[in-house]
Amino acid sequence: MSSLVGKKAPVFSATAVVGGQIVENFSLSQYIGKKDVVFFFYPFDFTFVCPTEILEFQKKLKEFESRNVAVVGCSIDSEHTHLAWLNTPKNKGGIEGVTYPLVADVSKSIASNYGVLAGEYGYNDEGEMEFVGTPAAFRGTFLIDKKGIVRHCVINDLPLGRNIDEAVRMVDALHHHEEHGEVCPVGWNKGDEAMVDTREGVASYLSKH
Repeated sequence: MSSLVGKKAPVFSATAVVGGQIVENFSLSQYIGKKDVVFFFYPFDFTFVCPTEILEFQKKLKEFESRNVAVVGCSIDSEHTHLAWLNTPKNKGGIEGVTYPLVADVSKSIASNYGVLAGEYGYNDEGEMEFVGTPAAFRGTFLIDKKGIVRHCVINDLPLGRNIDEAVRMVDALHHHEEHGEVCPVGWNKGDEAMVDTREGVASYLSKH
């Protein structure tokens, strides 16, 4: 599947758990024109790397909210499994205290449409349908702007935890570009000098660095 960057984020309507409550017909379209969205996938509830990421997003939730960014998670687990995990204390491997939405993608259609499903359905030699690979989502992170366009994505294999600070940095880079029209060079962080997107601008930047 080709990259979604620069394209409309795939739309969906699914059940989610939000603030400890089950919500039907949850959709990212509610944020169009209002907020950017960091939409991330993780493999499974009640696992090991996943809660470290989910809880880190919660720790940094105020940083995202201060930038007018919504955080939304998604896995192929059901809303009931999400809710059970949310009601499990951290010292027992749970994610108690997480307040942002967790989408239930039981059909795996959302993960498939975003290109992060770690396998696919096929037929064996007997003509029986079977799933080849892992029936879960890779660790995909998508930055979706207020117009519903994917502006950044990174996809990690199942064993590789993501860097939440990098998600914050990408939000800052997008906002700087939108506000100032400048482009953000390698390793750019909020407050750093950016570049004018011309040959002269690049030359000026490189001469200082």
